[in-house]
Amino acid sequence: MIPNLKKGYLLLAILVFSGFGYSSLAQVTKIRGRITDSETKEPLPFVNIAFKGTTIGTTSDFDGQYFLETRTPSDSLHISFVGYKEQAFIIQKESFQTLNVELKPEAFDLEEIIVTPGENPAHILLRKIIAKKEDNNPSRFDSYQYESYTKMEMDLNNIKDDFKNKKIMRPFQFVFNYMDTSVITGKAYLPVFITESLSDYYFQKKPKMEREVIKASQMSGIKDNASLAQFTGKLHQNVNIYDNFIDLFNMGFVSPIADGGLRYYKYYLTDSAYRDGNWCYHMSYKPKRKQEPTFVGDFWVADTTFAIQNMQMRIAKDVNLNWVKDLVSNNEYQKLNDSTWFLKKQNLFVDFMISEKDSTKQMGFFGRKTISYKNVILNQPLKEEVIKLDNNVIVEETALTQSKTYWDNARPFTLSERESNIYSMVDSIQNVPLYRNIIDVIQTFVTGYYVKGKFEYGPYYKLYSFNEIEGNRFMFGGRTSNEFSTKIMFNGHLAYGDKDNKLKYGLGFLYMINKLPRETFGVQYKHDIQQLGKSPNAFTEGNILSSLLKRNPNNKLTMVNQLETHYEKEWSQGFSNTLKFRYRDITPTEYVPFKAPDVSEGIPVSGITSSEIELRTRFTRNERVIMGEFERVHLGGPFPIFNLYLTMGMKNVFGSNHEYQKIDLSIEHTVELPPLGNLYFLLSAGKLFGKVPYPLLHLHEGNETYAFDPYAFNMMNYYEFTSDQYVSLFVEHHFNGLILNRIPLFRKLNWRTVVSGKGLIGSLSDKNNGSLPNTQAKMIFPDGLSDVSKPYFEASVGIENIFKFIRIDAMWRLNHLEDNPYQDFENFGIRAMFQFTF
Repeated sequence: MIPNLKKGYLLLAILVFSGFGYSSLAQVTKIRGRITDSETKEPLPFVNIAFKGTTIGTTSDFDGQYFLETRTPSDSLHISFVGYKEQAFIIQKESFQTLNVELKPEAFDLEEIIVTPGENPAHILLRKIIAKKEDNNPSRFDSYQYESYTKMEMDLNNIKDDFKNKKIMRPFQFVFNYMDTSVITGKAYLPVFITESLSDYYFQKKPKMEREVIKASQMSGIKDNASLAQFTGKLHQNVNIYDNFIDLFNMGFVSPIADGGLRYYKYYLTDSAYRDGNWCYHMSYKPKRKQEPTFVGDFWVADTTFAIQNMQMRIAKDVNLNWVKDLVSNNEYQKLNDSTWFLKKQNLFVDFMISEKDSTKQMGFFGRKTISYKNVILNQPLKEEVIKLDNNVIVEETALTQSKTYWDNARPFTLSERESNIYSMVDSIQNVPLYRNIIDVIQTFVTGYYVKGKFEYGPYYKLYSFNEIEGNRFMFGGRTSNEFSTKIMFNGHLAYGDKDNKLKYGLGFLYMINKLPRETFGVQYKHDIQQLGKSPNAFTEGNILSSLLKRNPNNKLTMVNQLETHYEKEWSQGFSNTLKFRYRDITPTEYVPFKAPDVSEGIPVSGITSSEIELRTRFTRNERVIMGEFERVHLGGPFPIFNLYLTMGMKNVFGSNHEYQKIDLSIEHTVELPPLGNLYFLLSAGKLFGKVPYPLLHLHEGNETYAFDPYAFNMMNYYEFTSDQYVSLFVEHHFNGLILNRIPLFRKLNWRTVVSGKGLIGSLSDKNNGSLPNTQAKMIFPDGLSDVSKPYFEASVGIENIFKFIRIDAMWRLNHLEDNPYQDFENFGIRAMFQFTF
């Protein structure tokens, strides 16, 4: 189970910002406003705004808007623009203020000039930047290492007086003393979470290797949680503006200096000046078309080396991106020698919106992050002890217990009083009884379990369901909570059907031998109904949704007695083995009969008993994983996931009478193809050696509900196809709005197209083919079950992002369309699912 909802939400927040960061500069000098022409009232872009006596400045955007914030004390703001009178304004230190400025045109006589056509100088400069990208790209180094400091903050914004005055908020009135105002949006916000980490990062190109050692980590409201600390460092935040596409929230945004940048952006050369001793050019850019994944912003580029010195990017206003109202990023680079530039600071600010309604009236969230770099070492061999580290991310034993003095010395800047107080504020919130009650309700809804002391009751979605075998099914179950133990978890359930009048039950435990790297041992026994031939993603038996969304009678269930033990060992991050012993006693029903062959219609068989050992090997690299006290959720990564299953069925073990061997292999991966979207594929193959009854063959994954199942053949029924050797391929392409964004009537809906195709081919040896006349198989196939020597195909076209979380697919079964009196299948169908994506 995930440790608790609070930690789960905070981890989600951390993962959301696994891109790169924007600093939360909190109680500093903050100024925002708009620059316009005093006569025409038109906005003025590219106006220079800077704090007097500092090198901290910016330029107004294409709407004349600007924002600035600094920790460096300054008492005045200087504004200048060619053709207008310069102005200076007195400002208040360490406060937020709005300063709208009207610039007065400067009157002067111009001599006659001759204008001749020529190429936009910004285009000339851009081509030079692109030509030197390989020389300036950090990925060109054979190796590098540095120390990084990362800070993230989450804030609740748009808090109105009527919300503060609600009765439910009375116990929390003290938190509103921590309110602040965003310089970027002008919205008031309340900090609710802050996390900091200090780490040493190592990179090697050949063979490619990344390691991060987190030396210090702290989070508001969470103590001593190394599984969360692993996500607070730098390793999960690889973003490089020198790449052609920048991955933000699973969408490939076109970099402003992409090789094909001129196809997506308009560029403007606006200024040149000395910056930190280097002659630099200033360029601004904006998208050519609406709703494409692009930015608007500006950058400074150094002369001669044409390396980016500073780049600011803000997502275009109409980008098809869910839940995000605004996003601003900044990348600042430092010069290490005459020709080498490297990151100095990366920043991210995100304005999340909960509703599509007026974002100025609805509450939402800010996310802020800053990453600072120092002690950069290039092209030096990594130490042997670093290379030998077992995991990509190592959290040192002392990382979670560093002192205040350590943190004060480690930070590249001093936290403001408001930032520092977030830690104590969150602790105070957690002590309010009403807060704990609200968390309990939400946690029950999200996890399915109601936590009460040392026990968790649930899952609630299995309390009642119905099917043709059991009639009305009632279930009560639960598991021990983390309050009981974080080393061992017991679980169990009881169920009863009013049609078959039979009691079902299950009992088991999971023991955590070690968390990092993961090592577990567990035992699980069940006497309950099962749906053989369903995918691992399908609704579990007893789920009320499987009853409500069925498209055929739910009668192909089988009673199974199953005992399973397992030992899991993670050798290194992404590489693990799981050894299982599985005993099963499968009992037939009137809908799923077991019959041995004879000269007539077969001899009824009372059941099938099997005992098998299974060894699973799982391998991938640089994968992100959410880890709770007992459970873990794999989030994938940049490399394919390989799974190999070796299974041996043993005769005369606990009454088993079948001897066989199986091998199954799968490769799963999502390939990013910006700007065309992303392509997911799952390639599987398997072979069984031996003679077995059909329930022990590979029953191919059907789906008899109206819910879309990514891991099943959605137009195939249960018990329709089986094989003892097979190859299958699932392919799905998400266009991320590429098509519908170009259709005026659909553009504002932010819908996205998705297409998929699934194929399967397999065969059955004669000794296992129970559909043959005078078969030599151990068991006759039930009516409607056959081999798949003739390939099976299905395809779909769908629309996702309907209301942001609904996907609907139109699906076609492409072959095996012949009438089958024993299989009620569809040639065309509609399937739907809930999915939450950005």
